[in-house]
Amino acid sequence: MFKKIMKVLFALGLLLLLAAWWLFFKSITGFDKSFQYVYIPTGTNSQTAVLKALQQHGSISSTSGFHLLATATGYYNNIKPGKYRIEKGSNAFSIIRMLKAGRQTEVKLVIGKIRLAEEWAQKMGQLIEADSASIIRFLRSKDSLKTLGVDSSTWPTLLIQNTYNVYWTQDFGTVMKRLKKEQAKWWAQKERMQKATALGYTAEQVYTIASIVEEETNMTEDKPLVASVYINRLRKGMPLQADPTVRFARKDFASNRVFYNHLKTPSPYNTYLNKGLPPGPICVPSVATLDAVLNAPATDYIYFVAKPDFSGYSVFNSSYTEHSKAAKLYQDSLTAYLARKAAKAAGK
Repeated sequence: MFKKIMKVLFALGLLLLLAAWWLFFKSITGFDKSFQYVYIPTGTNSQTAVLKALQQHGSISSTSGFHLLATATGYYNNIKPGKYRIEKGSNAFSIIRMLKAGRQTEVKLVIGKIRLAEEWAQKMGQLIEADSASIIRFLRSKDSLKTLGVDSSTWPTLLIQNTYNVYWTQDFGTVMKRLKKEQAKWWAQKERMQKATALGYTAEQVYTIASIVEEETNMTEDKPLVASVYINRLRKGMPLQADPTVRFARKDFASNRVFYNHLKTPSPYNTYLNKGLPPGPICVPSVATLDAVLNAPATDYIYFVAKPDFSGYSVFNSSYTEHSKAAKLYQDSLTAYLARKAAKAAGK
């Protein structure tokens, strides 16, 4: 009798060891990469949906061990949505523990130059659970934007170029509130608000000027001088006559050239037709450009034009006569360059 009991106990022990090995040591992943992401959508409330998400793309090769442990631990009673990173070779226990704790993987949100609401919506739609269509609706909703202190023209002012960590399950409004806090922190540093006040502008207006400067030149040394030109024009009550605002009005960003007929484009953003600043930024400028505007030197420059050597730098002038000479030099150089290019294309 004793021997039979010992055999039964041994068999049970062996089964327990096998079960422990299966749950705590055996890999249940079914992919070859070093890791894979699993997405469990908000509102998931069934074991079928969880198992389906885990089986997609071979995240787990077998659901039996996972299902047993998930049931035993009560995971299905409190499913936490999110984007989860499963490492190759993970066992059922480690995956369950991560999912039960809701240890989501952070998503890196890198904000660069963005011009249109559609661009921002597409970018965010690829990073968070919300789709781009719902994000566009948010950006066009007066009530939604009012809670952030912006409107459909000024919402880009909430974006400061940087890298932020967010979660896939965060709704778009929550992300924007986070970015609004980051924006406020940025303006509170390095006496930026004081500098904006000294210039006679709000943070929003500085942002709009910076967005035009951002589109006007890539040359770091020229940015403060370009900013000084626009500031001088505003103070004199002159129209900005900034070509980038015309391109924005036309939604044409493929070419840097603006022709005479383009200047007649009807739009509140066209600074050839309207004095003062446009209703909002024409892009999300870099931090360096924002600071270039805030630290713009006092100059008497009213005009600038690209240098004829195509270096990317500009010639600045306070005299229209001198500006006209510089503009002619550039135009002559451009005409000659285009002629050479055409001749080369024709094989001459």
